[in-house]
Amino acid sequence: MSILNYIVWDPNKEIFRLPFNDHPIVWYGLLFAMGFIIGQQIMFYIFKAENKPRQDVETLTLYMVIATVVGARLGHCLFYDPGYYLQNPLDILKVWEGGLASHGAAAGILTGIYLYSKKKTGQSYLWVVDRVVIIVALAGSFIRFGNFINSEIVGLPTDGENGVVFARDLEEAVESDQYIVDAEASKALPAADTAMLSAPVMLTIHFDSNLDQQEVEGYLQQRLPSILTGVASRSIPHMKYTASDFPHYRLVPAAGQGITAEVTVAGIPRHPAQLYESISSLLLFFLLLFLWSRNKAETPEGLIFSLFLIILFGLRFFYEFLKENQEAFEDDIPLNMGQWLSIPLFLAGIILMIRVLKKQKT
Repeated sequence: MSILNYIVWDPNKEIFRLPFNDHPIVWYGLLFAMGFIIGQQIMFYIFKAENKPRQDVETLTLYMVIATVVGARLGHCLFYDPGYYLQNPLDILKVWEGGLASHGAAAGILTGIYLYSKKKTGQSYLWVVDRVVIIVALAGSFIRFGNFINSEIVGLPTDGENGVVFARDLEEAVESDQYIVDAEASKALPAADTAMLSAPVMLTIHFDSNLDQQEVEGYLQQRLPSILTGVASRSIPHMKYTASDFPHYRLVPAAGQGITAEVTVAGIPRHPAQLYESISSLLLFFLLLFLWSRNKAETPEGLIFSLFLIILFGLRFFYEFLKENQEAFEDDIPLNMGQWLSIPLFLAGIILMIRVLKKQKT
């Protein structure tokens, strides 16, 4: 693999920590919130253009926030690990531990819109859904980019020109040691002793200033191999390493600041599947917004919603072929859970589109 063919991705999930707060502000949470905040402003614009009450947007937003979070959480718990959550139902409430499913969010949103539209005159179910899915596409783009920052929902290994080595879990594993100040991964230039590494990654480790060179070398030769082996043997590994390998490293002494070690390891470039979905959702947002803007209130009911279902879940079905399975049970079935859940939504979009076109023809 050429040195130009991959990037090393290792952003910190946290933005900052508030005093006396064990839960930091993270990029995923910020992007999730931005989806609702920006989406609400777009809905204000849409409702104003169609002479609908502004306060209805605030009510609809409340329905959407609750429906999205509840649906996404229940979807993850029931679709991907029902056995555990049925035995530990209180853990369903631990949203901060992660685990949200987009298909569950879709079901929650459709349910929330149904409850909202029943209380509003002049806003039929399909009328509301057509407009909500415009901002759902935008929010989906933000959320998938949040997944990319978190280095989660990763793609399969690739030798293509767009490979990404997700190195954050390696950094966190090394930084968990009490003798390490910090660790940072970056792309490494191939050297003579690392010529066999297809995607060399430079791990720069800053040691505590109290450690001398002998102690640092003892760590690199004894403790570090076990850490590297553990990271490489995870269910979705981001690097290659076996116990028989010896880390390629060099020491860089720094007066009064402790010793720095530069360790070269082999990364596994993967498809940035989260970016594929994020970019697709962003383009879908612009397409749906353009279609609405052409006719606004005269837009055939169900047209935008059907296009949303067909395009989003059609692409989702395809992208799943490029992604690692999220749960072990998916390895034993012909299609993974994301694909099985996408099929009925895609078909629903086809059926709805046919009905819309027939109505328009009539």
